[in-house]
Amino acid sequence: MAPRTVDRKRKAPAAAAPEPQSDDEFQDGVFEGALSQSESDDEDFEIVVSDDDDESESDGEGSDENDDEDDGFLSEDIPSDDEAISKGMQDVEITEPGVDPKVEEKEEENLGYKTEKDANGGVRYVYEEIDPVYDSDDSDAQGPENTIGDIPLSFYDSYPHIGYDINGKKIMRPAAGDALQNLLDSIEVPRGWTGLTDINTGNPLNLTDEELELVRRVQMGLVPGDLHDPYPDTVEYFTGIEEKMPLSSAPEPKRRFLPSKNEAKQIMKLVRAIREGRILPYKPPEERQREEEEQEEVHFDLWQNEEAQEPNPMHIPAPKLPPPGYDLSYNPPQEYLPTKEEREEWEKTDPEEREKEYVPQKYDALRKVPAWDDLVKSRFERCMDLYLAPRVRKNRLNIDPNSLLPKLPSPSELKPFPTVTQTIFRGHVGRVRSVAIDPSGTTVASGGDDGTVRVWELLTGRQIWSVKLSSDEAVNAVRWRPTKDAFILAAAAGEDVFLMIPSHASVTPALDQASRDILAAGFGYATNGQQHGEPGKEPAAKWARPGARLEDEGVLIRITVRSQVKVINWHRRGDHFATVSPSGQRSSVAIHTLSKHMTQIPFRKLSGLAQTAAFHPLRPLFFVATQRTIRCYDLQKLELVKVCQPGAKWISSFDIHPGGDNLIVGSYDKRLLWHDLDLSTRPYKTMRFHSEAIRTVRFHRGGLPLFADASDDGTVQIFHGKVPSDQLENPTIVPVKMLKGHKVVNKLGVLDLDWHPREPWCVSAGADGTIRLWM
Repeated sequence: MAPRTVDRKRKAPAAAAPEPQSDDEFQDGVFEGALSQSESDDEDFEIVVSDDDDESESDGEGSDENDDEDDGFLSEDIPSDDEAISKGMQDVEITEPGVDPKVEEKEEENLGYKTEKDANGGVRYVYEEIDPVYDSDDSDAQGPENTIGDIPLSFYDSYPHIGYDINGKKIMRPAAGDALQNLLDSIEVPRGWTGLTDINTGNPLNLTDEELELVRRVQMGLVPGDLHDPYPDTVEYFTGIEEKMPLSSAPEPKRRFLPSKNEAKQIMKLVRAIREGRILPYKPPEERQREEEEQEEVHFDLWQNEEAQEPNPMHIPAPKLPPPGYDLSYNPPQEYLPTKEEREEWEKTDPEEREKEYVPQKYDALRKVPAWDDLVKSRFERCMDLYLAPRVRKNRLNIDPNSLLPKLPSPSELKPFPTVTQTIFRGHVGRVRSVAIDPSGTTVASGGDDGTVRVWELLTGRQIWSVKLSSDEAVNAVRWRPTKDAFILAAAAGEDVFLMIPSHASVTPALDQASRDILAAGFGYATNGQQHGEPGKEPAAKWARPGARLEDEGVLIRITVRSQVKVINWHRRGDHFATVSPSGQRSSVAIHTLSKHMTQIPFRKLSGLAQTAAFHPLRPLFFVATQRTIRCYDLQKLELVKVCQPGAKWISSFDIHPGGDNLIVGSYDKRLLWHDLDLSTRPYKTMRFHSEAIRTVRFHRGGLPLFADASDDGTVQIFHGKVPSDQLENPTIVPVKMLKGHKVVNKLGVLDLDWHPREPWCVSAGADGTIRLWM
């Protein structure tokens, strides 16, 4: 044994132990000096008396303390041997002189046994149990092998072990039964697994790759070894190479290159005999007899001498039967065969009501097909049809289909109308649900899912003003007050309608003050106690200030209704505007008066869910659209004037022509309908140009004969719609342009559009978060 060495090992500092961190570790914000200490401030060293190098390597299985001590040797500040010894001797225990307690313990350890007294008082030696340690780094070490020899493993059925290894230790029985099955179910089957058990160890028997290859070769009938080649290269005994020294140098005879004249004469004799009928091919007696009987029969052709006749008006050829289909085949495809339920239903149906007079059947061969039971009946019915069926000759008219179409002008003659994208407005997060151009035509307002209202310069696309109305609700509608004496914008977010004055360079102080006066006039009316409504009943809406934050940004009035607002439409004079809440039931339609801060619900009961509403551009009429109808009411007489029935399954929007006598309707079932109010309650023309639902429709308000619709297919369709002054003429409706540019997001395309008040320009709002100006 090598002498003991004094190793220098660094002790881990006690103050460096990590402390558990709490969730509020940055709450106090105290960081000064917390990171100033380092690990080398409080280092300490201790003296460790180690055993031999071989024992230190094999003792233990890599504990944490040894790892920490090994890290200590990386430091450059290693103390000297004298200093280490002086520090380490403080812990040495002083015993009797001349006696080393550690040496005595070491000698007892070398004996390998202990002495004890037995029951009789004698000395009994107790040896420690041998624990062989496999201290090799080889990962392919084999497990303990069973050394029971040829003794059957069944001898150990009553014992918990199955034998002994080379060291005399018991080899315990492996898990069996449910435990083994659960273990196999929880892990993947290893490579080489056979499902067998080793007779010596009781463990599952796995095969190596070489043994698996040997088994595979034996199963396939191949040679077990790889050295044998079952397909050797063949030896070419006969090749196509001409030898230089032939066996015979005689030249080829000429007869091998010329046909035989004798054989040609014999062949010609046979040919002449066959042509003359002296030689006949062999036929069986039955077939020869059948041919003789057929020659004796005489057949007459009734139409042999038929001559072509001139067409007679009274002569009409009989109609031909349609050719048979696949279901009439004796072996039709499987899809043409009826099921058991279909066959029973066919049998229960009356013969007059059956679609087919037969049921398709399938046979394996044509010789198994029986005779047709209804042959005589069907032939008789065919003859009766030919005899009794009336047939009339009609002269076919050769008419050009293009001549039936109306003469429409060319789209190039109907300009101006928007054709290309001039400006793209980007800034909204999510869908842009509504867009509107102010009466002066210089700015455009938009609202979207991000709860903000933004105002942009129309030509440059620059954002000049924005305000966030809600963080939870989307802005569903934005509409400008139609008059030029004020600069007021209305926006709906959830159940609230906001009235605001955006700041802009074109808004003069006088215009801004006039707008504020119009919005503030109603507060004085409300304070005088002149509010309408039944006492003790909740009002239809609440008019109030929105708060200091919104007022500083230009939002002056907040109107809270009973349900979510989807549509806002102003009256032409700007003192009234209507809001529509489809989920509001009776209070879904409300009319608001700006000068009095008053909200009224005009309908006590609505037949259907209200979708949108609008004022007539010239007369005191009010239009309300439900899912299937559009009703017109007279606001002076307070009565129903007309009910329009577009025939759509679900109306999405409508707009009234500036002349007041026509309106267009868009529906979710992809149809655009034109109504002439003086002509009928039914649509005058129905147009289907979109593949998805139509969201909104708009007429041009500046005197140009244009209207447009927006659809979920991502397109905007521009139409030329001219209404003549003569009531005897029909409107001219021509589709002139399809504008494509918006992307379809989650099956939503263009959600809203609006026209410029004077120019042939329009803006569209899409679900892709952009606004486009079309010129």
